[in-house]
Amino acid sequence: MSRFPADSVGLVTPQRQAFTEPLPLACGKALAQYELVYETYGSLNSAGDNAVLICHALSGHHHAAGYHSIEERKPGWWDACIGPGKAIDTNRFFVVSLNNLGGCHGSTGPSSIDPATGKAYGASFPVMTVEDWVNSQARLADVLGIGQWAAVVGGSLGGMQALQWAISYPERLRHCVAIATAPKLSAQNIAFNEVARQAIITDPDFHNGDYAAFGVIPKRGLMLARMVGHITYLSDDSMGEKFGRELRNDQLNYDFNSVEFQVESYLRYQGQEFSGRFDANTYLLMTKALDYFDPAAAHAGNLAKTFEQLQAQCLIMSFTTDWRFSPARSREIVDALLAARKPVSYLEIEAAQGHDAFLLPIPRYIDAFSSYMNRIEVSP
Repeated sequence: MSRFPADSVGLVTPQRQAFTEPLPLACGKALAQYELVYETYGSLNSAGDNAVLICHALSGHHHAAGYHSIEERKPGWWDACIGPGKAIDTNRFFVVSLNNLGGCHGSTGPSSIDPATGKAYGASFPVMTVEDWVNSQARLADVLGIGQWAAVVGGSLGGMQALQWAISYPERLRHCVAIATAPKLSAQNIAFNEVARQAIITDPDFHNGDYAAFGVIPKRGLMLARMVGHITYLSDDSMGEKFGRELRNDQLNYDFNSVEFQVESYLRYQGQEFSGRFDANTYLLMTKALDYFDPAAAHAGNLAKTFEQLQAQCLIMSFTTDWRFSPARSREIVDALLAARKPVSYLEIEAAQGHDAFLLPIPRYIDAFSSYMNRIEVSP
Protein backbone atom coordinates (compact mmCIF):
# COMPACT_ATOMS: atom_id res chain seq x y z
CA MET A 1 0.00 0.00 0.00
CA SER A 2 1.38 3.41 -1.00
CA ARG A 3 2.02 5.88 1.79
CA PHE A 4 0.88 8.67 -0.55
CA PRO A 5 -2.75 9.90 -0.59
CA ALA A 6 -5.00 8.38 -3.25
CA ASP A 7 -5.31 11.75 -4.99
CA SER A 8 -1.53 12.28 -5.18
CA VAL A 9 0.51 11.84 -8.36
CA GLY A 10 2.96 9.94 -6.13
CA LEU A 11 6.66 9.75 -6.91
CA VAL A 12 7.89 12.08 -9.65
CA THR A 13 11.30 12.53 -11.23
CA PRO A 14 12.45 15.89 -12.62
CA GLN A 15 13.53 15.86 -16.26
CA ARG A 16 16.03 18.08 -18.04
CA GLN A 17 15.97 19.42 -21.60
CA ALA A 18 18.99 21.09 -23.20
CA PHE A 19 18.63 23.69 -25.97
CA THR A 20 21.48 24.70 -28.28
CA GLU A 21 19.62 27.16 -30.50
CA PRO A 22 20.25 30.69 -29.16
CA LEU A 23 17.27 32.32 -27.44
CA PRO A 24 16.92 36.03 -28.30
CA LEU A 25 15.86 38.07 -25.27
CA ALA A 26 13.90 41.29 -24.86
CA CYS A 27 16.95 42.98 -23.28
CA GLY A 28 18.83 42.68 -26.58
CA LYS A 29 21.06 39.82 -25.50
CA ALA A 30 20.71 36.10 -26.21
CA LEU A 31 21.34 32.87 -24.35
CA ALA A 32 23.55 30.77 -26.63
CA GLN A 33 22.52 27.57 -24.86
CA TYR A 34 20.44 26.69 -21.83
CA GLU A 35 18.60 23.95 -19.98
CA LEU A 36 15.08 23.75 -18.59
CA VAL A 37 14.15 21.43 -15.73
CA TYR A 38 10.56 20.24 -15.64
CA GLU A 39 8.20 17.61 -14.27
CA THR A 40 5.20 15.92 -15.88
CA TYR A 41 2.12 14.34 -14.30
CA GLY A 42 -0.42 12.18 -16.10
CA SER A 43 -0.13 11.01 -19.71
CA LEU A 44 -0.30 12.78 -23.06
CA ASN A 45 -3.19 11.30 -25.02
CA SER A 46 -2.89 10.08 -28.60
CA ALA A 47 -4.46 13.26 -29.96
CA GLY A 48 -2.01 15.38 -27.97
CA ASP A 49 -4.81 17.73 -26.90
CA ASN A 50 -4.85 17.22 -23.13
CA ALA A 51 -1.66 19.05 -22.10
CA VAL A 52 -1.74 21.71 -19.36
CA LEU A 53 1.19 24.03 -18.62
CA ILE A 54 1.73 25.22 -15.04
CA CYS A 55 3.58 28.55 -14.72
CA HIS A 56 5.12 29.31 -11.35
CA ALA A 57 5.24 32.47 -9.27
CA LEU A 58 8.28 34.40 -8.04
CA SER A 59 9.82 31.81 -5.71
CA GLY A 60 8.23 28.75 -7.34
CA HIS A 61 9.82 26.00 -9.39
CA HIS A 62 9.12 22.83 -11.36
CA HIS A 63 8.10 20.68 -8.38
CA ALA A 64 4.38 21.48 -8.37
CA ALA A 65 2.90 18.12 -7.27
CA GLY A 66 3.78 14.74 -5.83
CA TYR A 67 6.96 13.70 -4.05
CA HIS A 68 10.59 13.26 -5.02
CA SER A 69 11.17 10.40 -2.60
CA ILE A 70 9.40 8.07 -0.19
CA GLU A 71 10.92 10.06 2.68
CA GLU A 72 9.73 13.46 1.46
CA ARG A 73 6.98 14.76 3.73
CA LYS A 74 5.99 17.93 1.92
CA PRO A 75 4.56 17.60 -1.60
CA GLY A 76 5.00 20.01 -4.52
CA TRP A 77 3.90 23.61 -4.08
CA TRP A 78 0.51 23.21 -5.88
CA ASP A 79 -0.31 19.67 -4.81
CA ALA A 80 -3.67 20.94 -3.56
CA CYS A 81 -4.72 21.50 -7.18
CA ILE A 82 -2.84 18.86 -9.22
CA GLY A 83 -3.54 15.13 -9.06
CA PRO A 84 -6.17 12.44 -9.69
CA GLY A 85 -9.61 13.96 -9.21
CA LYS A 86 -8.26 17.38 -8.27
CA ALA A 87 -8.91 20.67 -10.08
CA ILE A 88 -6.18 19.87 -12.60
CA ASP A 89 -7.10 16.21 -12.88
CA THR A 90 -4.17 14.04 -13.96
CA ASN A 91 -6.62 11.31 -14.95
CA ARG A 92 -7.64 13.67 -17.78
CA PHE A 93 -4.69 15.99 -18.30
CA PHE A 94 -0.99 15.70 -19.07
CA VAL A 95 0.51 18.36 -16.83
CA VAL A 96 3.88 20.05 -17.42
CA SER A 97 5.52 22.23 -14.76
CA LEU A 98 8.93 23.81 -15.26
CA ASN A 99 11.50 25.98 -13.54
CA ASN A 100 11.84 29.20 -15.52
CA LEU A 101 15.07 30.42 -17.06
CA GLY A 102 16.95 32.47 -14.50
CA GLY A 103 15.67 30.23 -11.72
CA CYS A 104 17.76 28.49 -9.10
CA HIS A 105 16.21 25.04 -9.08
CA GLY A 106 17.89 23.42 -12.05
CA SER A 107 17.10 25.51 -15.09
CA THR A 108 19.90 27.72 -16.39
CA GLY A 109 20.21 30.80 -14.21
CA PRO A 110 22.69 33.10 -12.47
CA SER A 111 24.09 30.29 -10.31
CA SER A 112 24.68 28.03 -13.35
CA ILE A 113 28.09 27.69 -14.97
CA ASP A 114 28.60 29.91 -18.00
CA PRO A 115 30.20 27.61 -20.62
CA ALA A 116 32.07 30.62 -22.03
CA THR A 117 33.94 31.29 -18.78
CA GLY A 118 33.71 28.10 -16.74
CA LYS A 119 32.40 30.18 -13.81
CA ALA A 120 28.95 30.96 -12.47
CA TYR A 121 27.07 33.53 -14.52
CA GLY A 122 26.41 35.62 -11.43
CA ALA A 123 25.67 39.24 -12.30
CA SER A 124 26.39 38.60 -16.00
CA PHE A 125 23.23 36.52 -16.45
CA PRO A 126 20.88 38.54 -18.69
CA VAL A 127 17.71 40.18 -17.45
CA MET A 128 14.64 38.10 -18.28
CA THR A 129 11.07 39.11 -19.06
CA VAL A 130 7.77 37.23 -18.93
CA GLU A 131 7.81 37.20 -22.74
CA ASP A 132 11.26 35.55 -22.71
CA TRP A 133 9.97 32.83 -20.41
CA VAL A 134 6.97 32.17 -22.62
CA ASN A 135 9.22 31.88 -25.68
CA SER A 136 11.42 29.33 -23.90
CA GLN A 137 8.33 27.42 -22.75
CA ALA A 138 7.09 27.28 -26.34
CA ARG A 139 10.36 25.62 -27.33
CA LEU A 140 9.89 23.05 -24.56
CA ALA A 141 6.36 22.39 -25.85
CA ASP A 142 7.83 21.74 -29.30
CA VAL A 143 10.23 19.17 -27.87
CA LEU A 144 7.40 17.45 -25.99
CA GLY A 145 5.27 17.30 -29.14
CA ILE A 146 2.62 19.68 -27.80
CA GLY A 147 1.28 21.83 -30.60
CA GLN A 148 -1.48 23.33 -28.50
CA TRP A 149 -2.07 23.44 -24.73
CA ALA A 150 -5.52 22.58 -23.47
CA ALA A 151 -4.78 25.26 -20.87
CA VAL A 152 -1.97 27.42 -19.55
CA VAL A 153 -2.47 28.03 -15.83
CA GLY A 154 -0.71 30.20 -13.27
CA GLY A 155 -1.11 32.31 -10.16
CA SER A 156 0.54 35.68 -9.44
CA LEU A 157 3.61 35.96 -11.70
CA GLY A 158 2.45 32.64 -13.17
CA GLY A 159 -0.83 34.28 -14.14
CA MET A 160 1.10 36.94 -16.03
CA GLN A 161 2.80 34.16 -18.00
CA ALA A 162 -0.58 32.58 -18.79
CA LEU A 163 -1.80 35.93 -20.15
CA GLN A 164 1.40 36.39 -22.15
CA TRP A 165 0.95 32.92 -23.66
CA ALA A 166 -2.52 33.92 -24.88
CA ILE A 167 -1.05 37.10 -26.40
CA SER A 168 2.18 35.71 -27.90
CA TYR A 169 0.89 32.34 -29.11
CA PRO A 170 -2.89 32.74 -29.49
CA GLU A 171 -3.27 29.58 -31.58
CA ARG A 172 -1.31 27.42 -29.12
CA LEU A 173 -3.70 27.36 -26.15
CA ARG A 174 -7.44 26.87 -25.82
CA HIS A 175 -7.82 28.15 -22.26
CA CYS A 176 -5.97 30.74 -20.18
CA VAL A 177 -6.36 30.51 -16.41
CA ALA A 178 -4.90 33.53 -14.59
CA ILE A 179 -5.28 33.61 -10.81
CA ALA A 180 -4.47 36.41 -8.34
CA THR A 181 -2.62 38.41 -10.96
CA ALA A 182 -2.55 41.82 -12.65
CA PRO A 183 -2.12 43.32 -16.12
CA LYS A 184 0.91 45.21 -14.80
CA LEU A 185 2.34 46.17 -11.42
CA SER A 186 1.17 49.24 -9.56
CA ALA A 187 3.70 51.80 -8.36
CA GLN A 188 3.26 50.40 -4.84
CA ASN A 189 4.13 46.89 -6.00
CA ILE A 190 7.21 48.12 -7.86
CA ALA A 191 8.19 49.97 -4.69
CA PHE A 192 7.96 46.81 -2.58
CA ASN A 193 10.14 45.00 -5.12
CA GLU A 194 12.71 47.78 -5.07
CA VAL A 195 12.95 47.73 -1.26
CA ALA A 196 13.55 43.97 -1.43
CA ARG A 197 16.20 44.39 -4.14
CA GLN A 198 17.97 47.11 -2.18
CA ALA A 199 18.09 44.85 0.86
CA ILE A 200 20.02 42.34 -1.27
CA ILE A 201 22.17 44.75 -3.26
CA THR A 202 23.37 46.64 -0.17
CA ASP A 203 24.33 43.48 1.71
CA PRO A 204 28.14 43.57 2.13
CA ASP A 205 28.29 39.97 0.88
CA PHE A 206 26.56 40.79 -2.42
CA HIS A 207 29.78 41.79 -4.20
CA ASN A 208 27.91 43.28 -7.18
CA GLY A 209 26.23 39.94 -7.81
CA ASP A 210 29.44 37.91 -8.01
CA TYR A 211 29.27 36.60 -4.44
CA ALA A 212 29.89 33.02 -5.59
CA ALA A 213 33.47 33.96 -6.46
CA PHE A 214 33.94 34.99 -2.81
CA GLY A 215 32.35 31.84 -1.40
CA VAL A 216 29.56 33.77 0.35
CA ILE A 217 25.89 34.63 -0.12
CA PRO A 218 24.09 37.87 0.80
CA LYS A 219 22.13 36.01 3.47
CA ARG A 220 20.98 39.01 5.46
CA GLY A 221 19.76 40.81 2.34
CA LEU A 222 17.84 37.74 1.18
CA MET A 223 16.28 37.38 4.63
CA LEU A 224 15.07 40.98 4.62
CA ALA A 225 13.80 40.70 1.05
CA ARG A 226 11.78 37.62 1.94
CA MET A 227 10.41 39.21 5.09
CA VAL A 228 9.20 42.26 3.15
CA GLY A 229 7.72 40.07 0.43
CA HIS A 230 6.04 37.69 2.83
CA ILE A 231 4.23 40.52 4.58
CA THR A 232 2.64 41.47 1.26
CA TYR A 233 1.51 37.90 0.57
CA LEU A 234 -0.62 37.76 3.73
CA SER A 235 -3.67 39.81 4.65
CA ASP A 236 -3.95 41.84 7.85
CA ASP A 237 -6.77 39.53 8.96
CA SER A 238 -4.77 36.36 8.39
CA MET A 239 -1.73 37.73 10.22
CA GLY A 240 -3.94 38.92 13.07
CA GLU A 241 -5.69 35.57 13.33
CA LYS A 242 -2.44 33.63 13.19
CA PHE A 243 -0.30 35.80 15.47
CA GLY A 244 -2.26 38.73 16.91
CA ARG A 245 0.06 40.54 19.30
CA GLU A 246 1.11 37.36 21.05
CA LEU A 247 4.42 37.48 22.86
CA ARG A 248 6.88 34.61 22.71
CA ASN A 249 7.66 34.69 26.45
CA ASP A 250 4.61 36.48 27.89
CA GLN A 251 6.61 39.58 28.73
CA LEU A 252 8.27 42.59 27.11
CA ASN A 253 12.07 42.74 27.14
CA TYR A 254 12.50 46.40 26.22
CA ASP A 255 15.32 45.35 23.92
CA PHE A 256 15.67 46.27 20.24
CA ASN A 257 17.60 43.09 19.45
CA SER A 258 15.25 40.56 21.02
CA VAL A 259 12.43 38.72 19.24
CA GLU A 260 9.40 39.47 21.39
CA PHE A 261 6.30 39.02 19.23
CA GLN A 262 5.29 35.77 17.57
CA VAL A 263 4.98 37.50 14.20
CA GLU A 264 8.61 38.65 14.49
CA SER A 265 9.70 35.09 15.13
CA TYR A 266 7.66 33.85 12.17
CA LEU A 267 9.11 36.39 9.74
CA ARG A 268 12.66 35.69 10.86
CA TYR A 269 12.11 31.98 10.38
CA GLN A 270 10.72 32.58 6.89
CA GLY A 271 13.70 34.76 6.04
CA GLN A 272 16.22 32.25 7.38
CA GLU A 273 14.63 29.33 5.56
CA PHE A 274 14.37 31.24 2.27
CA SER A 275 17.96 32.47 2.35
CA GLY A 276 19.14 28.88 2.52
CA ARG A 277 17.32 27.70 -0.61
CA PHE A 278 17.02 30.66 -2.99
CA ASP A 279 19.60 32.53 -5.05
CA ALA A 280 19.91 36.30 -4.58
CA ASN A 281 20.53 37.06 -8.26
CA THR A 282 17.47 34.99 -9.17
CA TYR A 283 15.39 37.03 -6.73
CA LEU A 284 16.55 40.25 -8.39
CA LEU A 285 15.80 38.80 -11.83
CA MET A 286 12.32 37.56 -10.92
CA THR A 287 11.23 40.84 -9.33
CA LYS A 288 12.44 42.78 -12.38
CA ALA A 289 10.43 40.48 -14.64
CA LEU A 290 7.39 41.38 -12.53
CA ASP A 291 8.15 45.09 -12.84
CA TYR A 292 8.61 44.95 -16.61
CA PHE A 293 5.40 43.06 -17.40
CA ASP A 294 3.07 45.41 -19.27
CA PRO A 295 1.61 43.81 -22.42
CA ALA A 296 -0.65 46.81 -23.07
CA ALA A 297 2.42 48.99 -23.64
CA ALA A 298 2.63 47.59 -27.19
CA HIS A 299 -0.70 49.33 -27.89
CA ALA A 300 -0.18 52.63 -26.06
CA GLY A 301 -1.65 51.24 -22.83
CA ASN A 302 -4.80 49.88 -24.48
CA LEU A 303 -5.20 46.43 -22.92
CA ALA A 304 -8.35 45.65 -24.90
CA LYS A 305 -6.42 46.27 -28.12
CA THR A 306 -3.69 43.91 -26.88
CA PHE A 307 -6.31 41.23 -26.26
CA GLU A 308 -7.87 41.45 -29.73
CA GLN A 309 -5.59 38.68 -31.01
CA LEU A 310 -6.58 36.20 -28.27
CA GLN A 311 -8.21 32.93 -29.28
CA ALA A 312 -8.28 31.32 -25.83
CA GLN A 313 -11.19 31.30 -23.43
CA CYS A 314 -10.16 32.87 -20.13
CA LEU A 315 -10.83 32.18 -16.47
CA ILE A 316 -9.79 34.99 -14.12
CA MET A 317 -9.96 34.50 -10.34
CA SER A 318 -9.12 36.84 -7.47
CA PHE A 319 -9.34 36.88 -3.68
CA THR A 320 -11.03 39.55 -1.58
CA THR A 321 -8.17 40.16 0.87
CA ASP A 322 -5.35 40.02 -1.68
CA TRP A 323 -3.93 43.54 -1.53
CA ARG A 324 -0.78 42.68 -3.49
CA PHE A 325 -2.85 41.86 -6.60
CA SER A 326 -6.28 43.07 -5.59
CA PRO A 327 -9.57 42.01 -7.23
CA ALA A 328 -9.68 45.42 -8.89
CA ARG A 329 -6.58 44.45 -10.91
CA SER A 330 -8.25 41.22 -12.05
CA ARG A 331 -11.36 43.17 -13.03
CA GLU A 332 -9.15 45.36 -15.25
CA ILE A 333 -8.24 42.20 -17.15
CA VAL A 334 -11.87 41.09 -17.32
CA ASP A 335 -13.06 44.51 -18.53
CA ALA A 336 -10.41 44.56 -21.26
CA LEU A 337 -11.34 41.05 -22.39
CA LEU A 338 -15.01 42.03 -22.54
CA ALA A 339 -14.14 45.19 -24.47
CA ALA A 340 -12.21 42.99 -26.92
CA ARG A 341 -15.28 40.70 -27.14
CA LYS A 342 -13.44 37.69 -25.79
CA PRO A 343 -15.05 34.88 -23.75
CA VAL A 344 -14.17 35.24 -20.08
CA SER A 345 -15.34 33.83 -16.75
CA TYR A 346 -14.57 35.70 -13.53
CA LEU A 347 -14.81 34.71 -9.88
CA GLU A 348 -13.92 36.78 -6.83
CA ILE A 349 -13.46 34.45 -3.88
CA GLU A 350 -14.12 35.49 -0.30
CA ALA A 351 -10.92 34.43 1.47
CA ALA A 352 -9.04 35.74 4.50
CA GLN A 353 -5.60 34.48 3.46
CA GLY A 354 -4.47 37.33 1.19
CA HIS A 355 -2.35 36.78 -1.91
CA ASP A 356 -1.24 33.32 -0.80
CA ALA A 357 -4.86 32.14 -1.03
CA PHE A 358 -4.27 30.84 -4.57
CA LEU A 359 -1.97 28.16 -3.13
CA LEU A 360 -4.49 26.91 -0.58
CA PRO A 361 -7.39 24.38 -0.75
CA ILE A 362 -10.15 26.92 -0.14
CA PRO A 363 -13.41 25.05 -0.95
CA ARG A 364 -15.17 27.69 -3.09
CA TYR A 365 -11.96 28.35 -5.02
CA ILE A 366 -11.23 24.66 -5.61
CA ASP A 367 -14.84 23.92 -6.59
CA ALA A 368 -14.91 26.74 -9.16
CA PHE A 369 -11.46 25.86 -10.48
CA SER A 370 -12.45 22.20 -10.81
CA SER A 371 -15.75 23.03 -12.51
CA TYR A 372 -14.00 25.12 -15.14
CA MET A 373 -11.24 22.60 -15.82
CA ASN A 374 -13.77 19.76 -16.08
CA ARG A 375 -15.50 21.61 -18.91
CA ILE A 376 -12.35 21.67 -21.03
CA GLU A 377 -12.83 19.16 -23.82
CA VAL A 378 -10.06 16.65 -24.45
CA SER A 379 -9.96 13.49 -26.56
CA PRO A 380 -10.40 10.11 -24.80
